[in-house]
Amino acid sequence: MTTAEDLQKITVFMLKHQIAGLPRNFELIHAALAGGQPELARDVADLGARPTQAALDQIGLKHRLPGHCGITAERLQADALKTLSRLSDQLSLGLSQKRAFTNSVEGVIRSIRDDVSVGVDQLLGELDMLASIGKDMVRAETALTADVRDGLESLENADRAIRAAQAMMTKDRLTGLPNRISLFKTLDESHAEASPAHPFALILIEILDLPGLTHQYGEEAVSKLIRGLAAIFRKAIKKQDVIARMEADCFAFVFEGINADEAHVIAERLFTTAENNLVFASETSQDVGGLPLAIGHAMAHEAADAASWLAIAKNAVVHARQNPRQPIIGYKPGPRQVA
Repeated sequence: MTTAEDLQKITVFMLKHQIAGLPRNFELIHAALAGGQPELARDVADLGARPTQAALDQIGLKHRLPGHCGITAERLQADALKTLSRLSDQLSLGLSQKRAFTNSVEGVIRSIRDDVSVGVDQLLGELDMLASIGKDMVRAETALTADVRDGLESLENADRAIRAAQAMMTKDRLTGLPNRISLFKTLDESHAEASPAHPFALILIEILDLPGLTHQYGEEAVSKLIRGLAAIFRKAIKKQDVIARMEADCFAFVFEGINADEAHVIAERLFTTAENNLVFASETSQDVGGLPLAIGHAMAHEAADAASWLAIAKNAVVHARQNPRQPIIGYKPGPRQVA
């Protein structure tokens, strides 16, 4: 989760290196400084002072950051529209040439009908003119066919690239899991279907003090930890269940057809699975134990909308974070909102 300290660090870095205050640049620097991605951090550091926007965009695309992938998709779509416009102009030109040829043929026919005594030499001359126009038209049609074929191939390539860019926008580069953008889409769709008879549960699992772990073990180790945790969680749930990496330190799960009690049981199982498979010694204690986690869960039908659903689950995580003896908290509507 982004803290005030992180925001200040990102702002100072961007001002120092004269990086334009674009949303995608903020996303890039945030991922480099606070996203737990050491390779990305190295790439940004290698740019040196005053990096160009093109260099920043290249790194953002390389690391599949949603904002930069979105810009790429927009550029590809613009190129596709230019190709379509060029093909349209060429087709219009070809149609004009056909009309000109047709008009010439009709003119010769009218000339013969109006003057049946027209000489053979004059007739041959007019036919030669038609033949010349026909040859020019065939050459133009041949060139047009090649241009259309190349244009269609270009459009197909652009379509594949756009689809790839759009897919990259919804994937977390470090873990390969769906990212925040994909999660929000899932939350919107799930909340729209949710009811007491058809429940959806959201579980958030936060890694406590990720910066402290990074300081103690190093960025490479923490990146491996996150990838390992993602793999453990993916194996611990069913294929149809949704898992996403919402933040650098937070995983989100969406389960369909379970109630709050069942969500709590699943949260306990995920906590135990992580604890049994990932063992760390915290910086504040020499005792070796499981990875410190805080877990919150909430039901979709108890929230007004998808954003409220997420906010409720986040609030449950805050309570879990504040009470290490009760690391799993579920939201309950009413005066006592956590249990």
